[in-house]
Amino acid sequence: MPLVESEKIWMDGSLVDWKDANVHVLSHGLHYGSGVFEGIRAYATENGPAIFRLEDHVDRFFNSAKMLLMEIPFSNEDIFSAIKEIVRVNSLDSCYIRPIAFLGYGEMGLNPLLSKTSVSIAAWPWGTYLGEEGLQNGIRAKVSSWQRHDPNSVPPAVKCTGMYVNSSLAKVEAIKSGYDECILLNPQGEVSECTGENIFVVKGGTLITPPISSGALDGITRASIMKIASDLGYEVKEQTLLRSDLYVADEAFLTGTAAEVVPIASVDDRVVGTGKPGDMTKQLQSSFFAIVHGEEKRYEGWLEYVR
Repeated sequence: MPLVESEKIWMDGSLVDWKDANVHVLSHGLHYGSGVFEGIRAYATENGPAIFRLEDHVDRFFNSAKMLLMEIPFSNEDIFSAIKEIVRVNSLDSCYIRPIAFLGYGEMGLNPLLSKTSVSIAAWPWGTYLGEEGLQNGIRAKVSSWQRHDPNSVPPAVKCTGMYVNSSLAKVEAIKSGYDECILLNPQGEVSECTGENIFVVKGGTLITPPISSGALDGITRASIMKIASDLGYEVKEQTLLRSDLYVADEAFLTGTAAEVVPIASVDDRVVGTGKPGDMTKQLQSSFFAIVHGEEKRYEGWLEYVR
C-alpha cells in the first residue's frame, strides 16, 4: 500500500519537512536492524481525532528499547506529546502513526552500546492493511514454512526492526503462494502469530488465543479484544494451539493496529467454519470500530484526543 505523504515528521525533537526526514547511510540501524518501533492509529470521532491506547503504545515502545539496552533520549511524556503533535500539525483526522528509535551514525560494528539513539515519529493517512474485501468477508491464510523466533535467539516480545525480516519472509511466501497472510509456528510447532497480527479462534463459544509464551507479541489490539469479549460475556482463554486447531475452529480472526480486526475464511485451503465471518467475530469487530470512533463511552479511557 503506497504511502500518502504528510507535511511534517518529528525527528529528535524538531519538526522537519517530509522530504527532508533523512538519515546517514552508515547509521547503525540500517546495517544491523538495531531499532524499535510502534504502530499506532488515530481515528476520527465527533470530538476530533483520537489516538487509540496511546499510553500503552508508548510504554511498549520504551519497554522494547529497554530489552535491547537502547537509551531513548526522551521521556515517556516527551514521546506521548510528540505523537499528539505530529497528528495535529499534519491536520489528520485519522491516520497511522509510526514512532521509531534506532541507533544512528557514529559507530560501526556489532557492539551497539557506543551508538547514539535517534527517534522519529511520522503519521500519514492509511486505510485498512489487508483491504476492505478482507475486512468484510475474510482472508485466506496459510501456515508459513518460516518459524517464529525462538525466544533464546531473539526476544519475540520486542518490536525490533531487524526481527521483522522473519515476518517479511513469511508475508512474501503468502503473497507468492496466492494467499493474503501467513501464520507462523514457534519451534515447538505451536501457533504463534501472523506476520504482523495476533490470531484468535472461536471453538464451542469460547474465544481462544495463543499465550505470549508461544512467541506471540503482547498485542494492544489483542488485549483490547480480549477485554471487549469478556465484557460481552464470552469466555476468553489463552491456550496453546496447533495448526490442526485452526482447521476445525468455528471461527477465526486476526487482530493488529494496522490490520484492526479481520476474519479468516480459510487456513491451508481448509474452510474455517462456514467460510464467512462468524457471529462472534462480527460482534467483536463491530464493537471495536464503535470504540475507536468514540461511540462507546464505557471505553473512553482508551482514547487520547488530539485537540
